[in-house]
Amino acid sequence: MNMLKTALLGTAIAAVAGTTAMAGGHGCAIDSGRISIIGNEFPAIQSVAALALECAAGAETASNLTADHQTLNVAGMTGNPAEYTSAIVANSSIVALINEDVIQPLDALVAEYGADIPPQQLITVDGKIMAVAFMANAQHLVYRKDVLEQAGLDVPTSYEEVLAAAEKIRADGIMENPVGGAYAAGWNLAQEFTNMYIGTGGQFFEPGTANVTINNAQGVQALEMMKALTEYMNPDYLTHDSNATSAEWEAGNVALMNMWGSRTGVLMDAEGSAPEVYENTVVGGPLTVGDSGTPATTLWWDGWTVAKNISDEDAATTFQALAHATSPALLNDETMSQAVWLMDGFEAQPVNEGVLASVAAGSTPYPMVPFQGLLHSALGDNIADFLQGAESAEQTLADIEAAYTAAATEQGFLQ
Repeated sequence: MNMLKTALLGTAIAAVAGTTAMAGGHGCAIDSGRISIIGNEFPAIQSVAALALECAAGAETASNLTADHQTLNVAGMTGNPAEYTSAIVANSSIVALINEDVIQPLDALVAEYGADIPPQQLITVDGKIMAVAFMANAQHLVYRKDVLEQAGLDVPTSYEEVLAAAEKIRADGIMENPVGGAYAAGWNLAQEFTNMYIGTGGQFFEPGTANVTINNAQGVQALEMMKALTEYMNPDYLTHDSNATSAEWEAGNVALMNMWGSRTGVLMDAEGSAPEVYENTVVGGPLTVGDSGTPATTLWWDGWTVAKNISDEDAATTFQALAHATSPALLNDETMSQAVWLMDGFEAQPVNEGVLASVAAGSTPYPMVPFQGLLHSALGDNIADFLQGAESAEQTLADIEAAYTAAATEQGFLQ
């Protein structure tokens, strides 16, 4: 069973966040080979990709940064040669690339070109380096301090307190739908359930097996809290991914939401929203649900890989350019606030405090067993029926269990 090394992540973040050395970095000028990057489209990844392509300006360069990256990367790396020489991935999305055998171990490339990469950035699977992590991420509370003050409310620390605050904000006529969330049907909705279910203290699988165990009281509790939150969301919440939810925030329509740390810089800068919005946008820590005491969030890393079906020259070009782009050379006044970077020289900024609070609270890393992705897909395909009132929580959980079991059996994880 593949198991990705995550135990050191919190320690690595704490160590890097405490450093104060400013970025140095050396030049980079690659003039041969090919680099083609696929990844998500938020600012931190845009900065990494831009520096990598600048470093390889003399080579053949391309990038495709899109919210649809997870539906494109496997297909784009399956050909020979692969369309993409690197996929920028996170805890969950690397599993599919490993399962499909489209990325290569990096040990030889690290030995030849990566002596300066700190050990905490090297992600190993079954003893082989499969990715280089460059940032940490987590979802946590974001709130409008002016709206809470107007309603006479303290900052919520639990989802129960979010519901109470949302009711007060609505009753006072301040906002009709004060809660936001990336509840788009599919991946985003599954991620919100994953957070909430972890927060209840629930376990996804029987220990040491691929047998799913979410059809239980904690599963019902997670679904019911999600549904209660949607009563205070924009009626179109099932179409709202992180981008759409952020747009709702910047439009001044939302006062409370669980959002990725990697997105908070956009919400707190002066672009795209009125001063009353961005000047009053504050990050908080992770929320809890019920009485388990476990933060209802997951801890993530983002990192880069190298495709398997490419030439040695393209692999070397890709590795060197991305190693440069995720070194202290990346860090400057503009990029420092875009992420909780794992590179030496990172200085924590106010926008990073939510992720750091999630680390300090002992948040759970996203589960990275090879069959977690199958459960994630089953969740994303089935939860909307419950939220829309078409099914009971118990029936929805049974549907999820059945969909997962069929997929896991087909792929050989279950007999």
